[in-house]
Amino acid sequence: MSWQRTSGGSAAAIILALALIAACASPAAARTLVPPKPGVFFGVSDQGTTADYEEFSGLLNKHPALLETFHPWGNSLNNAFERWRETETRPILHISSADDQTLAELITPEQIALGGGDNYLLQLNNFFSTHGLLAYIRPLGEPNRCLNVWSAVNCDGSQKGGGHTTGWYKQAFRRIVTIVRGGGSLEEVNATLASINLPPVQRTKGPPPNELPEAPVSIIWSPLPGGAPRVKGNFPGNYWPGARWVDWVGTDFYSQFPVWKDLNHFFHGRFWRRKPFAIAEWGVYGKDEPRFVKQLVAWTAKRTRVRMFVYYIGFGPGQNPYDLRLYPRTTNTLRLKARRPSFLQYTEYNAGTLPPLPPKPPP
Repeated sequence: MSWQRTSGGSAAAIILALALIAACASPAAARTLVPPKPGVFFGVSDQGTTADYEEFSGLLNKHPALLETFHPWGNSLNNAFERWRETETRPILHISSADDQTLAELITPEQIALGGGDNYLLQLNNFFSTHGLLAYIRPLGEPNRCLNVWSAVNCDGSQKGGGHTTGWYKQAFRRIVTIVRGGGSLEEVNATLASINLPPVQRTKGPPPNELPEAPVSIIWSPLPGGAPRVKGNFPGNYWPGARWVDWVGTDFYSQFPVWKDLNHFFHGRFWRRKPFAIAEWGVYGKDEPRFVKQLVAWTAKRTRVRMFVYYIGFGPGQNPYDLRLYPRTTNTLRLKARRPSFLQYTEYNAGTLPPLPPKPPP
């Protein structure tokens, strides 16, 4: 994945110089933003309006502490920020590389890794640091789900290759984390990128900033616990970017695929078994499943590393199979289980403590 070629002598000199710069670099320290023990942040996915959030909150008589927003690459955060403020939640921002309407790919993992999406990453760094907004960033979740355009595997089990290998996914993830976290001069950030064989920060809308301020964000890496499909090269460990780039390890777990063996095996993965754990998405699909709710809450309660528990309610009214209102017994069970005092309703610092965005100047 080398991005440059040099002659032998000059290459050695450059490598030595980069090593010295990297040794002096001081990238932003990792933030876990873990709740105080034994607390677990209770959360819900974002449907795009505060009314949807309030309806879910009223259904369970519980204020979710976290609101997980799913955004395509390059999307503005202004509207989401107002929802996070109005609901007094701490955001989880899931970053996708697919258009949310057409599902067409907007940018490949290789293009992200090589700097083709740096304008957006600089925008994220600036937004979270400028507002002092504590948040969780979840880049390219479920990479081992073949239906996601950033996956390295096709649904027939074959490798996509090209700009969609697991290697490019890991490099894309590392670049996202390096730039969004910030916390150093441009020279320091570029040294970090060079140390993993990636090109320096690029910006097409003017020169890159001299400093990338430290953003108060925490990074979630979240593959499926097994793999879809379950083939060689598509298991979680194939996408592991390394402990330096991950603050939380998470996964998604739904009632239609309750493979507890995979969940347990993933939870105990040796590379990430010291990281706080998130159920980044879970939900009931297709039929009333109160037993599944009881099992997953019990599973969470027995594992003290699990500190985040986010219910996924899907998108849109009508034919939304994740809508809790379709499953009255599930809803009643979740309402009772959500009373657990360890399921926290608020984070100490959330978007509700921040002022609204200033009005846009007239055109």
